[in-house]
Amino acid sequence: MVMASNEVLASINACVVIPTFNNAKTLKRVLDGVRTYTSSIIVVNDGSTDETTEILANYPDLNIIHLTGNKGKGYALRSGFNEAYKRGFDYAITIDSDGQHFPDDIPRFVTEIEEKGEALLIGARNMDQAGVPRKSSFGNRFSNFWFRFETGIALSDTQSGFRLYPLKKIQDIRFYTNKFEFEVEVIVKAAWRGIPIRNIPVRVLYDPDERVSHFRPFRDFTRISILNTWLVLVTLFYIRPRDYFRTFKEKGFRRFFFEDLLHSDDPAWKKASSVALGVLVGLSPLWGFHMVIVLFLAFVLRLNKLIAFAFSNVSIPPMIPLIIYTSFQIGAFIMGQPSEASFQWWELGTYRTFIQQHLTEYIVGSLVLAVFAAMVFGILSYLLLNIKASRKDRRAD
Repeated sequence: MVMASNEVLASINACVVIPTFNNAKTLKRVLDGVRTYTSSIIVVNDGSTDETTEILANYPDLNIIHLTGNKGKGYALRSGFNEAYKRGFDYAITIDSDGQHFPDDIPRFVTEIEEKGEALLIGARNMDQAGVPRKSSFGNRFSNFWFRFETGIALSDTQSGFRLYPLKKIQDIRFYTNKFEFEVEVIVKAAWRGIPIRNIPVRVLYDPDERVSHFRPFRDFTRISILNTWLVLVTLFYIRPRDYFRTFKEKGFRRFFFEDLLHSDDPAWKKASSVALGVLVGLSPLWGFHMVIVLFLAFVLRLNKLIAFAFSNVSIPPMIPLIIYTSFQIGAFIMGQPSEASFQWWELGTYRTFIQQHLTEYIVGSLVLAVFAAMVFGILSYLLLNIKASRKDRRAD
C-alpha cells in the first residue's frame, strides 16, 4: 500500500516554512508543489512589494505571516520557526520560494530522519551542473571551508536553503543575525550544541527567466565574512578549549594525552610535519599572529593542530632576543651588509628599536632561519619517532 502524500510529513510531525520576498513569478508553483505533501505550511511574507500578497490571498488554508517591511531572510525564518514551535511541530522543512528547489525532494528529508535519527539536514545541490552561477559555486565552497574550520564537520553544501530543522533542539539557541548570514549562524551554533548536521542530495534548477535572487554580493558577503570572523574567534578561544576539556573529563589524563594531544594513531610523518609547521610559524616575523596562523595552516593541511601549536611557542620570551639577533646576523650575511649593529640582547627594551633600524635584514634572516629550523626539527622528529616505533615493535616481538 502506497502512503498518501499528505501523510509523509505527519510521520515525523513536520511542517514546511517558506520565506518569500518578491518572488511572485515562482511562488505559486512552489506552493502548489509543497501542498502535494502537506497542508501544514507556514508562509512568511517578508514585506513583498510585488503581487505576492495577492497570490497568497488565494490560499486561505495556509498559515501566512505578513511582516511589515523587509526584515531579511533570517528574520523571516526565525518568525516561521517560532510559529511552528508554538503549533507543536517537531521539525520544520524550509524551502526557498525562488523555484530553485523541487518540492518532490521533500520525502527525502523524512526518510533520512526515519532511518538515521534526529539531525539538522541540508539539501546538497550539484553545484557543478550546467547553469549554476559561478558566484553561487564559489560562495558555497567558501562557506563549506569556514564551516568545517568552525565545527570540524565536512559538508558539500552549506548554503542551500532547502533544509530540515529540529525545532526543539534549536529553540533555546541565541541568534543575533537577521539577513542571509543567519543560515550560516544557525548551522554552526547547532553543531556546537552537538546537533548532527548532515547533507542529503537534492535537485536544483537555476532558471534565469524566473529566478529572482535578493543576495547583494558586496553587502551580504561582507556580513557573512564578519560573522565568520567572529565564529572563528569563538571557535579558537572557547569552543575548542571547551571540547578538549570535556574530552579530558570523559577519558582521563592518560587517554586524553595520547589520543587527543599527541594523536598517538597519527603516522610519524604527520607528527613530524606538525612539528615543522609549528617551528616555521613560531620563528617567522609574524609576531602576534602565530597562534591564529599555525592553527589555520594545521587545519588546512590536516596536520596535528596541538603539536603544531605547541612547537609554535619556540619563541618563548627568554629566547626572543637570541632569535632576533640570529635572524639579523643571517639576514645581514645574505644581503652582504656589515653586521656592525650593537645589540644588547639582554636589554628587553631594545627589541623594537633594533628591528626598526634593521627591518629588512631581520625579515630576510628570520624567514631563512624559520625554514632551516623547521627542516631540522621536522627531520629529527621523524627519525626519533621511527626509532621509538622500531623499539616498540621489537619489544612486541
